[in-house]
Amino acid sequence: MGYKVAVVGATGNVGREMLEVLADRKFPADEVVALASRRSIGVEVSYGEKTLKCRDLETFDFKGTNFCLMSAGSGVSKEWSPKIGATGCIVIDNSSCWRYDPDVPLVVPEVNPDALAGYSKMNIIANPNCSTIQLVVALKPLHDRAKIKRVVVATYQSVSGAGKEAMDELWSQTKGKYVPGQEVKSSKFPKEIAFNCIPQIDVFMEDGYTKEEWKMMVETKKILDPAIKLTATCVRVPVFVGHSEAVTIEFEREIEPEEAREILRDAPGISVVDKREPGGYVTPTECAGEYDTFVSRIRADSTVDNGLSMWVVSDNLLKGAALNTIQIAETLIARGMIKKAA
Repeated sequence: MGYKVAVVGATGNVGREMLEVLADRKFPADEVVALASRRSIGVEVSYGEKTLKCRDLETFDFKGTNFCLMSAGSGVSKEWSPKIGATGCIVIDNSSCWRYDPDVPLVVPEVNPDALAGYSKMNIIANPNCSTIQLVVALKPLHDRAKIKRVVVATYQSVSGAGKEAMDELWSQTKGKYVPGQEVKSSKFPKEIAFNCIPQIDVFMEDGYTKEEWKMMVETKKILDPAIKLTATCVRVPVFVGHSEAVTIEFEREIEPEEAREILRDAPGISVVDKREPGGYVTPTECAGEYDTFVSRIRADSTVDNGLSMWVVSDNLLKGAALNTIQIAETLIARGMIKKAA
């Protein structure tokens, strides 16, 4: 017998990706259930070659369900994840609701799988922020070799990170630029996103950082090392799928670019594409639909001792969300930390 899996928020961008990844990776599920709000009852979603009809989250009985993959936002997760966890079902939550709770592991399987040992306190495991995931995947093997002191990162984040409405807004604004008489409106973003860059993701905090930037700081410390200093500038760019990051790292010990390149090539979940020629790097368009995190432009930072700079790109709907969620479930199974449904 296999496992029973429920996907909450199955009609959203990430929920649909979760169903596709489950099928693509041949996750050992005997039953997969698509759940959503009442207004989406009966909506059909794809699961491999099958079609599932969405059922109502509020009336679904989670007893006997092994995994709940939660992608319905912080409000829904805050209300439902503890209730679902109390039934014995393991909730892997993609929202920010539980990431900073000391009783909830925040996990990237290639980076800190041992943190899963604490999941049973609440039966909730948190999926990190999309921009944090790809960053720590790239930082972890380098940190193991030379110990990171400080990170400066600028992100270039696609609109899909803000949901389907954001993708629709970019599309409609782009058309409006080319169709005479069509008005360009902004509702999802504070400024026009088409042919533009917006240096604000999430709300501003008292210190001038946005909450997205704060998330990267706090989550990197929780996942990788609380001693790492990190500053971030997060920018929304007119790209549909794929987040990019320009990363500068200061280490305690010397590490040469060629050594870093070899370390990253051998690390799980990473592909190094680093040719010092035009086009010898990966862009967000090329990473869309790929599972790996891509690292390019690895070079010495001459402004500090023991410094490196690099370019990191990943599909934010896959490794930044759906894929990482399912990898967490796969890791629990591989480590014998969960039993199959009776």
